[in-house]
Amino acid sequence: MSQRKRPAFTADERTQLVGWLDMQREIVRWKCEGVSETDAHRAVLPASPNMTMAGLLSHMRWTEQMWFEVMLLDAPAEGPQFDESDEDADMKVDGVPLTQLLDEYQRQCGRSNEIVAGLSLDDIGKNRKWPVGQASVRWVLLHMLEETARHLGHMDAIRELLDGGTGYY
Repeated sequence: MSQRKRPAFTADERTQLVGWLDMQREIVRWKCEGVSETDAHRAVLPASPNMTMAGLLSHMRWTEQMWFEVMLLDAPAEGPQFDESDEDADMKVDGVPLTQLLDEYQRQCGRSNEIVAGLSLDDIGKNRKWPVGQASVRWVLLHMLEETARHLGHMDAIRELLDGGTGYY
């Protein structure tokens, strides 16, 4: 069962940033609860054939890896996010079970939180290949909060179109 909890009203900045991001991550998991394998991989937006529940989940997993590991720690830029021949490579997950994608997403989010716990909000990324690699930890957290919430909006619409499921919190 998901733990969708908002951070305390008077929590410090780090607790609020990580807390709001963690809540959005939990809502991602919640949006996937009860979705069949067929529906998880079914496109319902005509102009966006790769934007499925499974595709979005995979995209968010790889986005977590890119920002926290590659940009902040300068880990090797590996994975579908860096496939220059196919900008949607991270969303192409036909045949990958939703449970596997959820597990990978949860592990990556845990890794992201471990990275953030070891850094100051004012620390900047170590990656020098891309200008965004010099963003502060604070900036990355805010960006990931925006990125996750934006894709949750997509998941809201997709879920409603798939089976009528609605709800935010």
